[in-house]
Amino acid sequence: MSGDGRLTVVAVLDVPPGALAAFRRYEDLVLPLLARHEGVLERRLRSADGATEVHVLSFASDAAYRGYLADPERLAHRAVLAGTPVQQRVLEGVVEVS
Repeated sequence: MSGDGRLTVVAVLDVPPGALAAFRRYEDLVLPLLARHEGVLERRLRSADGATEVHVLSFASDAAYRGYLADPERLAHRAVLAGTPVQQRVLEGVVEVS
């Protein structure tokens, strides 16, 4: 949890060049669902070639984050990525250091 009590999650997503359109479509569908689960996309970064994205997300609690992961609508949208080898690394409970 961060100093304000929110859970911070960082996702690093590597997308093969041929899968960029499907990946962006998936994001367009699932990122709006964050608010339903008290989640916020704090930052969204993309490499110059578009093949890697980094998302910094925050949630009101771990339960809110787990609710987002289990959201039936979000899970149904995974079909957009069917057969797309997106690699992801997710870091949960990241804290800011200075």
